[in-house]
Amino acid sequence: MARDAQEIIRRIREIASSLGTVRIMEVCGGHTNTIMRYGIRDVLPDNVKLISGPGCPVCVTSQRDVDSVVELALNGVKIATYGDMMHVPGTTMSLAKAHEKGADIQVVYSVDELKEKDRVFFGVGFETTTPMTAKLLSQGFTVFSAHKLMEPAMRAVMKDMRIDGFIDPGHVSTIIGTRMWKTLDVAQVISGFEAEHVLSSIEILLEMISLGKKGVVNNYPEVVRDEGNTQAWGLVEKTMKVCDAEWRGFGVIPKSGLVPRDEMLDARIKFREIIEGVKTRETPGCRCPDVIKGVIEPKECPLFGKACTPSNPRGACMVSETEGACAIAFKYGKSLSEDR
Repeated sequence: MARDAQEIIRRIREIASSLGTVRIMEVCGGHTNTIMRYGIRDVLPDNVKLISGPGCPVCVTSQRDVDSVVELALNGVKIATYGDMMHVPGTTMSLAKAHEKGADIQVVYSVDELKEKDRVFFGVGFETTTPMTAKLLSQGFTVFSAHKLMEPAMRAVMKDMRIDGFIDPGHVSTIIGTRMWKTLDVAQVISGFEAEHVLSSIEILLEMISLGKKGVVNNYPEVVRDEGNTQAWGLVEKTMKVCDAEWRGFGVIPKSGLVPRDEMLDARIKFREIIEGVKTRETPGCRCPDVIKGVIEPKECPLFGKACTPSNPRGACMVSETEGACAIAFKYGKSLSEDR
């Protein structure tokens, strides 16, 4: 029988009353959306701080990768990608602006829409969407991969700040299971996306922290299995290999990305002469890198809600209304935390 949200909140407050300041990070944009939509930060005790981390794949895609794909498009290479990537600001222009200038760019909702083998797929996302890119590679499509692995980024966060516990991403966990999280020496709970899921995950984390327990608890067993989706991840391992990858906000994180095993299908190699001279820089005044790392909240960026809005994004965090921290904060008109 499902527990009442008020009961969970009472228990959270009870556990927190015996603790000092607790810093919990959610590393999934979907969780950030739920937390903001239902005002979960507002009902937590003052000593329980929720921090939004690098959970938006559009946001963490490096400026260099965006600029490189724009350069390919402007040089006549046919591109395909997901809709949100069209609006991420590049150094000179976004993919949407390149399309307006005549570049051949196809927006897809599913990789099954791709039919032309001479069209390069700009693949982004964490472990959740990587199997779909792997499917394309198995069919002989060329890919510019900006796919990322979540666990190395969580390690990078832990080096830069104190995190007492993580709300682990539910969708990623459906693919990789629980095994990867077990390598992190910190309290973690895999959570679903309803408000009650997130609240109960916070409750479990606080119980673990109060007892000094580390490791991972699967609070989403109806969807997440310990072994994950072995068929989907097996296809990834067959067609892709781990590499060092550049993240917005973090720079290069070792062994945090995935690229095609077959170099003939790797757009970075196939078109290196086009992209090797690309010059890149972040938008002046934009603090997306700090938002992604959890150092500041969106309202602390001088561009937020002024020069930078969802209809005119100046930074990557303002693009995705379902996963971008700034876009979510703008949508719900609240800050992502009361205190960092």
